[in-house]
Amino acid sequence: MTETRNIRLIVSYDGTDFSGWQRQENGRSVQEEIEKALGRIHKNKVQLFGSGRTDAGVHATGQVANFRTDIASIPPSNFVAALNGLLPRDVRILEARQASDDFHARFDAKTRLYRYFLICGRAALPHELRYAWQLWRRPDLSVLNSMAVGLIGETDCSTFATPKDPSESRHRYVSLARFHPDGDKLVFEIAANAFLYRMVRSVVGSLLHYEEAGADAAYFRRVVESRDRKMAGPTAPSQGLFLWKIDYYRD
Repeated sequence: MTETRNIRLIVSYDGTDFSGWQRQENGRSVQEEIEKALGRIHKNKVQLFGSGRTDAGVHATGQVANFRTDIASIPPSNFVAALNGLLPRDVRILEARQASDDFHARFDAKTRLYRYFLICGRAALPHELRYAWQLWRRPDLSVLNSMAVGLIGETDCSTFATPKDPSESRHRYVSLARFHPDGDKLVFEIAANAFLYRMVRSVVGSLLHYEEAGADAAYFRRVVESRDRKMAGPTAPSQGLFLWKIDYYRD
């Protein structure tokens, strides 16, 4: 039996022209692009496992994936150059290393961190519009953060779930939810053990909606506790969202 190694990748991509991370019948996916490149290297099909799905138009700086290789002659770190030489420019492999034999990018993940970028109160430069939401006002940062605190902890996130979400449980443990300035941009950071389908974009849109409407932290908490999708605000557009980093129980 041929011995195989488990290779762990850190992947970055511009999600603008993708239908999402996951391989699908109709639409270009990041997973499929990397699997095609791996297939060319291995001369056969190779299955890639990602830490989680991202929606159409969503970007990543720290997506994690793993695959098994039976090619003993390629050092793990050399997969960076080998794959980048075959991949399109909107997908880059940032790191490749050997992982433990039982490592799984999805099931071993402890925390997923997303960042959402906003340009507030000024005209965006053309290239910025691919990677941030143009907001023509300056929201109240203190109000936004007072409301965001209501998301932290073990939370039933049904308010921010879409009918397409297949999850059996909509409870998630949110460990971080805050806005902060980053130069002339505004950034929302949220970390949790996992997320529902389009949850982060729904959270961002809802926080901004209720801040603009003059709601306070107590009211937003009631919105969360309602578990009613009709209470959510408009869903924020995809281009401002980045899967930023994945933390694991073990390296």
